Amino acid sequence: MGSFLPSPVVWIHLLVLAVSVSCLSRSDLFDYGVQFGDQVLESGTDISQEITLDQSLYFFDGRFDTVYVNTNGFVSTAKPLAESEYLGNMPASFSIIAAFLGDLDTSDGIGKVYVRQDTSPDILQKIAEQISQAFPNEDEVEPTHAVIVTWEKVAPQGAPERGDGSIKQRNTFQLVLTSMEMSTYAILLYPKDDIQFFSTHIEGANEPVEAGFSKGAIKSWFSWNSVQGPYYRITTDDEDSIKDLTELTNSGRPGLWVYEIGSSAPDSSITPGQVVTPEEGVPEPSVSEVPESIISESLLTQDYPPDEQETPFPEIPSTDNPSLNWQPGPLHPPHFQPEKSEIQPKASNPQASNPQPPHQTRSQPIYSQVVIVDEQEEDLNVNVFSYFETCSNNRQKCSHFADCRDYASGYCCHCKPGFYGNGKDCVADGKPQRMNGKVSGRLYVGNMTSPVEFANNDLHSYVVANDGRAYVAISSIPDSIGPSLQPLASLGGVIGWAFALEQPGYENGFSIIGGVFTRQAEVTFQPGGEKLTISQEFKGIDEHDHLVVTTQLEGQIPQVPPSATVEIDRYSEIYQYSSNLITSSSTREYTVSLPDGFVHTRSYLWRQSISFQGCPHNDAALSVPSSQQLSVDQVFVMYDATDQLIRYAMSNKIGSISGTPQQNPCFTGRHGCDTNAACRPGQGTQFTCECATGFTGDGRACYDVDECRETPGICGAHAICNNQPGTFRCECIEGYQFTSDGHTCIQVDHPIDHCQRGTHDCDVPERARCTYTVRSSYICTCLPGFSGDGRACQDIDECQTAHCHRDAICYNTQGSFTCQCRPGFHGDGFRCTSESEREKTRCERHREEALAATSGGHFFHPRPSVGQYVPTCDSYGAYEPTQCHAGTGQCWCVDRDGQEIPGSRTGPGSRPMCFEHGVDPPIVGPTPSPEVSPLAPGTNLLFAQSGKIEHIPLDGNNMRKEETKTLLHLPDRVVIAVAFDCEEKMVYWSDITQPSISRASMQGGQPTAIITTDIQSPEGIAIDHMSRNMYWTDSILNRIEVATLAGRHRRVLFDSDLTNPRAIVADPANGRLYWTDWNRDSPKIEMSNMDGTDRTILVREDLQLPNGLTFDPYSRQLCWADAGAHKVECIDQYTHLRRKVLDEIQYPFAIISYGRNLYYTDWRREAVVAVDRVAVKEVDEFLPQKRSRTYGITTSYPHCPQGENYCTRGNGGCSHLCLPRPGGFTCRCPDVGDGSCVESDRSF
Repeated sequence: MGSFLPSPVVWIHLLVLAVSVSCLSRSDLFDYGVQFGDQVLESGTDISQEITLDQSLYFFDGRFDTVYVNTNGFVSTAKPLAESEYLGNMPASFSIIAAFLGDLDTSDGIGKVYVRQDTSPDILQKIAEQISQAFPNEDEVEPTHAVIVTWEKVAPQGAPERGDGSIKQRNTFQLVLTSMEMSTYAILLYPKDDIQFFSTHIEGANEPVEAGFSKGAIKSWFSWNSVQGPYYRITTDDEDSIKDLTELTNSGRPGLWVYEIGSSAPDSSITPGQVVTPEEGVPEPSVSEVPESIISESLLTQDYPPDEQETPFPEIPSTDNPSLNWQPGPLHPPHFQPEKSEIQPKASNPQASNPQPPHQTRSQPIYSQVVIVDEQEEDLNVNVFSYFETCSNNRQKCSHFADCRDYASGYCCHCKPGFYGNGKDCVADGKPQRMNGKVSGRLYVGNMTSPVEFANNDLHSYVVANDGRAYVAISSIPDSIGPSLQPLASLGGVIGWAFALEQPGYENGFSIIGGVFTRQAEVTFQPGGEKLTISQEFKGIDEHDHLVVTTQLEGQIPQVPPSATVEIDRYSEIYQYSSNLITSSSTREYTVSLPDGFVHTRSYLWRQSISFQGCPHNDAALSVPSSQQLSVDQVFVMYDATDQLIRYAMSNKIGSISGTPQQNPCFTGRHGCDTNAACRPGQGTQFTCECATGFTGDGRACYDVDECRETPGICGAHAICNNQPGTFRCECIEGYQFTSDGHTCIQVDHPIDHCQRGTHDCDVPERARCTYTVRSSYICTCLPGFSGDGRACQDIDECQTAHCHRDAICYNTQGSFTCQCRPGFHGDGFRCTSESEREKTRCERHREEALAATSGGHFFHPRPSVGQYVPTCDSYGAYEPTQCHAGTGQCWCVDRDGQEIPGSRTGPGSRPMCFEHGVDPPIVGPTPSPEVSPLAPGTNLLFAQSGKIEHIPLDGNNMRKEETKTLLHLPDRVVIAVAFDCEEKMVYWSDITQPSISRASMQGGQPTAIITTDIQSPEGIAIDHMSRNMYWTDSILNRIEVATLAGRHRRVLFDSDLTNPRAIVADPANGRLYWTDWNRDSPKIEMSNMDGTDRTILVREDLQLPNGLTFDPYSRQLCWADAGAHKVECIDQYTHLRRKVLDEIQYPFAIISYGRNLYYTDWRREAVVAVDRVAVKEVDEFLPQKRSRTYGITTSYPHCPQGENYCTRGNGGCSHLCLPRPGGFTCRCPDVGDGSCVESDRSF
């Protein structure tokens, strides 16, 4: 290794690591003892007690519900064997979590072992702080359960009593096992003054105690016999390493050690804490205080099972890069994995039924990220700084279809058999590949004085990998430049090289460098000398299994006249390969044929370089031939002026420079295999076709395997499976996210709403309000009528400030006051007039006139005559909403002016349900203005009931019913539909009392009506958050309309063949629209594109009253609730497979899908009901405190689902409405145009 002299700052850092400062004391241990609920183990030696856990814990990659606590300083997940089987014989054949493993004794009655399970908030908070301190990059630390084991004053077994009166040495230490939803951590605490012995007497000799984690025996790859599993050893056979347990750390506090010891992820291992530097405030020692090196040779070698051979630590090249993070590891040697796999070559049979066991490699032991310090005798030179990474911390950086392999200097990713690529990106053999991207640029064409500019034009490519054919299309290319781009087939030809048909012994670009690289190309045209530069950045494979690229064009190209055709001859190009760089150059000839028959032959010089980051640790990766030839046999180019598309097509092969032709059809591409199959060459011209991974068939015809349907639990807990051609994708449900392994879904940050839980310190609700803000924070504010800081509020005596009228008396109350007019005066107390001065209301005048007409002008005890109607006024002089005729017995509803509302009159003996007029009673004291209550963090259910919209927070799929609150007060309104815009955090609703569609921001602001005219009964709303449009149904006008989310550019999509349209939902990502029509004579569920095209009936049979409708984009299921058939059903719109989810329900109105549940509102139950559509049963019910009919329901998300459609960016270039559809979009004008609108259709 090369020498390296660190800076003084680095040296001081090293010194601090070796100094014992702020070590633990017994007071730093977690509380223990019978007073805290601990159990006490039976006294003795080698005594075990079984503990049944309240919550499972993970150890390595196993999950356990039972542990065994042993007096010998360890906890096991299996019943321990006799101590003779493990003391002095580590690693043992059973699993061990060793805190201080030795022959310990509690039989003298002084030493004790305590154990308890704990879920108290203060304990879990302390645990979370210690884990966060050790793992500062871990964002979500939320322990939910702990097992606390304390060994107090335990002595070594058989230690002789000394005759000089000295007290026997005793140790006190603690182990905390804490579990989260998907992982478990171990916290080890060693108080410095309470660790007094470091070895115990075993078989006649003193042996150092041990600390570490052993998985125990595991099954071998090679036989049915068992072999020793991983053993992560914290200490060594040197007693000094035992002493260091109290003086060093991996958590920032000497004596406190934190490890992640297991998780739900496959192949989980032990991960130590990352903070080896003591906490801030530690004094820095002088150079003379530096102890002798604590990094011994034994710590740099691996602990192997007895039958393994140790090998010397390999020499690692030094690095002078100061930016590399490093950490010394005196007590963190890497765990030993006894079986490691070598790199597997590309398999000829990707569908071998029996996977071969990995070969065991011992020649180079594998290490964690360590720093190796070689201290010289008495100088300060530090011969260090070798750093490398291993698979244990980087496995997630490899493709899902790759294995991670460790090498002496680092790790590399290698695609599994049946796949090819560089390991970071892997695709299935034989599977077609797609590429998507954007093209931008500024190009001068011919002698033009101004450039043609374009930005973010779509680029799409498709490659038939088993014969090397590549197709490329770029959209929105204007006529001014489109014809002149035809000669540039290589603009997209790089994907032809990346997926070229491989000849024997040669590899295409993707096999060598994967999908992450940059390409720089320069084109020089002859004879004019025009120059063009092409810059492309390839960003790898996205979640849809597509290669992603961005392209930038700059320069000048010769002009090709419109209507001219371009032909490009076949050509070959030599690619030169070196470390992280590939170059090529060639001369291309092309001919331009004009409509008059004139033909030009021209050429250009092509130079390009491709930069990439290979894996330097694998020598086998350097075996690629230094030169390969790309042969492009057929080239087709065309500019489509109608669709403004430039198209390229070419056939590509990669092979030797000599170009020796191959006769086997697999290498010529003339084999007839399915486009989703790999061609496997045989002898001579023989070959076979094998469907690519993820497809099934005979190779001549291959069909996609739906992994989601065939293996329902393939994605694990809290995830949804999304089938894709040849593969599938797992997506965490709302509220969960992937861990670093990319497979396990864990709950996202879940802050505590102390306001909801009642754990705040605000004053009582009668005087103060608690308002949740963010990250478990809240603010306290006094209610109107009180003063203070919110935590202590005092009543304000408003009567001292003369708020009432001079002719009124003020009465102070708690938080408010009342004003009452003095005798002889009339009013609300804020305004008082004498009885003789008060102006009568319209209702009072109407009533007097009616009474006067019946009494002949005499006002003494007037009484109406038979047949005369006399209005009824309330105490404030306003018309009562319900008016009745005393003579006929008929009743009807009136508006605030006393006018009868048509259709509301009833016969004798019944009264109509009339809505209040919204006439507010007089204000008595100051009252707060209406406001929007904040949503709870995470996902919420929003549902409408009477004059309000309420929200229920969701915890996964569970309703947190006790935290339900009113989101929006809408007095005197009947809210039917509710929808949510996740982009702007807006809630939308429809109202049928004063027909309108309104919205309100959840981030503050007053409700705003956005559709108020030409609307009669809006019953369903669908939000397209991608295109920023909304759709609604009107069951009186019998039509479906669309407008922007601001209510502008209204357009009727459908106004025919509709009788009672109700629910409507959108699938913006695919440009589809669905709605129900509960026409009792012919109920149906229809669908169309979102631009109104391709309308069709999806469901007609066995329907009665389809009220609610919801679409789940993850499962592609359209579900509905039928109030007539009393059941919930779902259908796949593509396969038309229909299934019943639940029947015998009562009267559902609206329904929404979230995760595995469906939630619907029920009029008769006056409830929100949760249905598990997987288990096909009702699982929960929420009954509002005030019972009345429940109407619309939807979900609110903290973040929008990923994805976009063709209208997402720049409104698709449309002037008014951009309406998406599958494969394109339509620009449409509103029904009321302004003359500036342009309609057009775009397809891709």
